[in-house]
Amino acid sequence: MTIEAIAVDIDGTITDEKRRICISAIEALRKAEAAGIPTIIVTGNVVNYAYATEVLIGCSGGIVCENGGVVFKEGENNNAVETLVERDFITSAENHLKEKLGEKFDIHASHDNMYRLTETVFYKTLPRSELEEALEDFEYLNELEIYDSGFALHVTNKSVNKGTSLRYLCERNGINMENVMAIGDSQNDEDFLKEAGYKIAVGNAEDKLKEISTYTCEKKFGDGVAEAIEKFAL
Repeated sequence: MTIEAIAVDIDGTITDEKRRICISAIEALRKAEAAGIPTIIVTGNVVNYAYATEVLIGCSGGIVCENGGVVFKEGENNNAVETLVERDFITSAENHLKEKLGEKFDIHASHDNMYRLTETVFYKTLPRSELEEALEDFEYLNELEIYDSGFALHVTNKSVNKGTSLRYLCERNGINMENVMAIGDSQNDEDFLKEAGYKIAVGNAEDKLKEISTYTCEKKFGDGVAEAIEKFAL
């Protein structure tokens, strides 16, 4: 087995249920980096959060964030963040939702939406059914995707996802997707696991993700990440 890169989600994968990064995951990812295997952070989070995670852990493969809407890698694209979809589309969806949800929009909208470049996000205090109902008469509904990250509901442009953007980043860096080990836990990780040659679900992953995975970790969260890296990459 040859692993050229590790692609890993943040929330619920390298972090626990309280969003604390597991020490075991940090140590394993650093060992992989020391062995010449770069880690790519693949997340639904905003770019500044993802970049901080990358730097603090010591990952070098770049980041895919906002569920594929944004990519970044130091030394590429003149060190500029690259957006892969237009913000105007999601802005129109936001305006529609503000009209339909009224005060519920402000109550349930994520506090980090002001930083998001390609999607809008709601806390799971808003039932998914209400969000879907509010979007039923949106003019471009068939171009939207709603992802449940386990922590929030993400309204995104379906023309991109974690998988398409991971492939884009890997191909321009000469990394064969068949030699990528992808690790995740929730619905919005399915797209990028499907693109990778080695599909890993941590022990706490949703059943659907486990079904498409080539290996399901015995351990949960970051301990599962460490288990997979030790077993297959090192």
